[in-house]
Amino acid sequence: MREWDKNVQSIVEEIDVCIKEKNDDAVSLKFLAEKFGYSEYYISRKFSEISGMTFRDYYRYRKLAFALKEVRDTNKSFLEIALDYGFSSHEAFTRAFKEAYGVNPSEFRMHPIPVVLRTVIKPFDCYLLESGGEHMAMKNETNDVKTYFVTIPAHKFLYIKNYESVGYWDFWQKQSQIPGQDCDTICGLLDSIKGKLDDLGGSEHDSGSGQIMAFMNEPTGRICSWGIPLAECYGVRLPIDYKGEVPEQMLLTDIPEGEYVVFEHGPFDFETENSVVEEKIEKAMKDFDYNAAGYQLDTTPGRVFYFFHDCSRYWKYVRPVKKVR
Repeated sequence: MREWDKNVQSIVEEIDVCIKEKNDDAVSLKFLAEKFGYSEYYISRKFSEISGMTFRDYYRYRKLAFALKEVRDTNKSFLEIALDYGFSSHEAFTRAFKEAYGVNPSEFRMHPIPVVLRTVIKPFDCYLLESGGEHMAMKNETNDVKTYFVTIPAHKFLYIKNYESVGYWDFWQKQSQIPGQDCDTICGLLDSIKGKLDDLGGSEHDSGSGQIMAFMNEPTGRICSWGIPLAECYGVRLPIDYKGEVPEQMLLTDIPEGEYVVFEHGPFDFETENSVVEEKIEKAMKDFDYNAAGYQLDTTPGRVFYFFHDCSRYWKYVRPVKKVR
């Protein structure tokens, strides 16, 4: 049990709630010291050890991330936004904004380029800890996986990709070796982009925020378990008419309208049931009879397999298919 990873995870979740509710007092070091029964100094030190930044800096950058979205998405005055997020004046907000993003609020509102936001720290992420939910609940033998076909309209996919990685943890381990392609930078850039098709306002590291893992049919990709060469990707789906700037370390591809088969499991507890749910979905995909349904997997280069993981809603794989003639 990684007690302080979980404690810091609880703190960062509380920070976001308090920022949304404009309640600074409920997440001060004094309040946290009383809540956890440690000194303010000890709380601050453990937060820095695990997160790699001071509590004060993390809180400030998360406020700026929330404020940037208000600059981008609303017509509120900059003074109103500044006061809402704890800045003493329009000038103080502008200085902090430009220091963080290299552009002032008025310039960003007129031309919202991708910038690196401070995304939510996830010290107790089962995938990034490479544990995948070790404390599993008792396996339920009932069939909890729904299977159905959908037609997805044409859209764009903005992403990075890796030809060598196997899974989420390995993907980010390999990407972290490439300048500008580490998890914090890529997730921060994607979080700053408006108009993501799957964005429901969730956490920046799950599909509720519009950010998703994917696998693209690539002749030079790694051969996956079902025998198809794939490149592992991470990115966002965007409208087909998206005209925004593309970060230099990312790719933007047009994805044509196509048919897909979906394997979907409902909500589950991430810490205790993640591995069980994964097993169920893998089994459902392995056992599915494509021929009986009149379809086959579409291995055309450029077609994409999407992977949505948001334990509060669902876990689902979306695989490209074509009808058997």
